[in-house]
Amino acid sequence: MPIRYFIAILAFSSIFFAVNTQASLKLPATVKVDPAALEFEPMCDPKISPSWRKAQVIEGVKIEASEQCSPDNPHLIAAVVKGTNNISMGTLMETGLSPDAIIKTDDIDGDGDPDRITIKLEIIELNGRTPDFEGVIPTFDIAPGIQPGAWVFAPKTSGMSTENFESLRANSLLRLPSPVIRVEVGDIVQIVLENTHYFPHTIHLHGVDHPFSHHEYNGGKYGNDGVPQTSEINLMPGERRVYEFQPRQPGTMFYHCHVQTHTHLAMGLAGMIIVEENRPNNWLQTLNVGGGKVRHPSVAIKEQFDQEYDLQYHAMDKELHEIIQKYNDPRLIARDMNRRYDLTDSTEDYFTLNGLSFPYTLRESMIIAEPNQKIKLRMLNSGGEMVAIHTHGHKATITHYDGVEHNPAAQITRDVFDMAPAQRLDLTLNTTNDGLHNYGEGAWLFHDHREKGITTDGMSEGGSMSMIAYKSYLNELGLPKVAHGIDLSVFFTKEYYQRRIPIWQDLDQTSSLGAAGVRSGMDPETRTTMLNLVSGFLVGILIYLIIARRQQAKAAMTSAISRLKGLKGSKAND
Repeated sequence: MPIRYFIAILAFSSIFFAVNTQASLKLPATVKVDPAALEFEPMCDPKISPSWRKAQVIEGVKIEASEQCSPDNPHLIAAVVKGTNNISMGTLMETGLSPDAIIKTDDIDGDGDPDRITIKLEIIELNGRTPDFEGVIPTFDIAPGIQPGAWVFAPKTSGMSTENFESLRANSLLRLPSPVIRVEVGDIVQIVLENTHYFPHTIHLHGVDHPFSHHEYNGGKYGNDGVPQTSEINLMPGERRVYEFQPRQPGTMFYHCHVQTHTHLAMGLAGMIIVEENRPNNWLQTLNVGGGKVRHPSVAIKEQFDQEYDLQYHAMDKELHEIIQKYNDPRLIARDMNRRYDLTDSTEDYFTLNGLSFPYTLRESMIIAEPNQKIKLRMLNSGGEMVAIHTHGHKATITHYDGVEHNPAAQITRDVFDMAPAQRLDLTLNTTNDGLHNYGEGAWLFHDHREKGITTDGMSEGGSMSMIAYKSYLNELGLPKVAHGIDLSVFFTKEYYQRRIPIWQDLDQTSSLGAAGVRSGMDPETRTTMLNLVSGFLVGILIYLIIARRQQAKAAMTSAISRLKGLKGSKAND
């Protein structure tokens, strides 16, 4: 090969790689996700009537106003206050409750309210596999597009588990978390558990004053503590059992399934039991479905506080909750849950407040305040790890631990509240703007300060984050007026939690932190591969030239050596 060809190939390769490298160094254009391609959900649940937010009287029950975007059904509140046996059929039909869901009778102490309370609970699966089609039913989203499998205790209902024949969505009584139960000191309470599930279950009354067994029910044969290893046999599918207690002390307590607790509690079979102080004419809101604001507070609460909120924190391991979405065969689910799933290797992926993650927490789990109020907060951590709840703009006072009042002289005021698993705290939130308890009105966050607690499957913003929002900072929908025009609607898209939206693409007009488009020129891996190929080719040509022209090279070297010797000889003769 003539040497000029070799030089031409070398020059072409140099120019090619220089041009390609220069093109590769140029930043690609920013690509924005078109909002028109997103599936925006309404920020408030469109199936909830705005009229539910108003203060009203139903069946003689005074129901406080709720500024929440998605408030509780006021007919349901009236039914659980009066009892389903003491209301009209019209009101009952508005609730979805079974006629025997909550029975209230017998004013035993003659103080104007019923003292014998019967509560019937069922066990419901949410987002479980169905043999009828690809998908899950009944559906319950904890955030846009997020549907972990779950089990819950639910009030006994009538009708379908879904909203109607055309919907897959669970009816409003079937949801996370299990409902808050409220009774009064001295009430004779029976919780009747009807096992409508395919696994065995029980109820353990954690922290609640209850006997180990009660002889009024089957001679004490089945116990009353909910522990299969010591108290009673498992409650099998299709069976029912009565748990009875007559509490002597008030406080914030806990109930949960005690069968295979490491999975059943985590799946959602856990809720709060509130024992209120005894007062005359104390008709209680026996169930608070979904937790949040108590719209018919007890007499004792109204004596000391302006509002009351129930707040249950929970966390879920995606690996566990997906098991019931894989199989229809209970034997396979039991195998994976009881023998293959290893809790010690678990990771928490979903973090909820009252069964929901941000942004859905803004619909119904905000604390809505006014200046100079005292607000009672009851908190439960039903997750498997410690939580550290931080209140922006406020410092609250811890008044009770696990249902026991703390010495008033030693009560602690702080802005981070640690709760171990199964622990309960009662807080007093004082909205007096004094620089200690409150810094002024606003839309103040409150959230788990373990940073993973504000994520949903690792995506922020999400998790159990919510707000202490003052009425002056709410819009007409009951949602917070956020500062400087920030648009919260992007969080109400499933695409956001599918990681398809660059979260900073709209921070400036140039979208300087948006998604990077396709880079011009070769990508680094291809460029390296091509460089190696061309380099190898050039080295091969060089070796070929050396071998093919070795005779000429040898002759040239011999001639050069001869000339050198001739020069040395001539110098010597001189």
